[in-house]
Amino acid sequence: MASNSDALSIEICPSILPADFSRLGEEVKMLEDSGADRIHWDVMDGNFVPNLTVGPDVVASCRKCVTIPFEAHLMVEDPDLLAPLYVEAGCDLIMVHVESVRHLDRTLNEILKLGAKAGVTLNPSTPLETIENVIHLVDQVLIMSVNPGFGGQKYLASQEPKITKLRNSIAEQGHAIDIEIDGGINEGTISQATSAGANIFVAGSAIFNHPEGPASAISALREIAVNT
Repeated sequence: MASNSDALSIEICPSILPADFSRLGEEVKMLEDSGADRIHWDVMDGNFVPNLTVGPDVVASCRKCVTIPFEAHLMVEDPDLLAPLYVEAGCDLIMVHVESVRHLDRTLNEILKLGAKAGVTLNPSTPLETIENVIHLVDQVLIMSVNPGFGGQKYLASQEPKITKLRNSIAEQGHAIDIEIDGGINEGTISQATSAGANIFVAGSAIFNHPEGPASAISALREIAVNT
């Protein structure tokens, strides 16, 4: 198995999905104060996934509330159209789904030209071979450990071999690329994902629903990952 990050930092990245959207700016500030390393914006268009979430204006309105980085996970059918809007809104990293992009190399290069970091996302059924020719363009690969579209789903341990294979491939090529895992991450699953090779962890329900609050949740998740 791969080590927990091979010198890449461990980061806890709360998903905004379970937040109280009527007070989103306060929720984002609360997450920063609770120790979050960055904020994960789940952007859904109701087409690529059967749900709708936040537009770029909402993200922009929250940008001034915190200083930690924003990342946009574009679960949309036309990421080429929307990526510039989320960069303008203040997202430091834009992640696009392999499954929704017609010309992946071109899309990633356009994100880089906008001054943002570029990332690719793989659904559970999507093989790593789909990104092998663009890996040099990305700062992060997001492995979905649930099928995208809804929060609170059960972690798919079947994705761990994919994480390990990717981590080993990255190491062989000499790249420094983060592997992020999203879906069902909690205190009972984060050690598995860390052991497989992930170093960035998206968590929603496990943070917002923790009985002792988000700060305790983030601290506990980080401690488990660091010590795995």
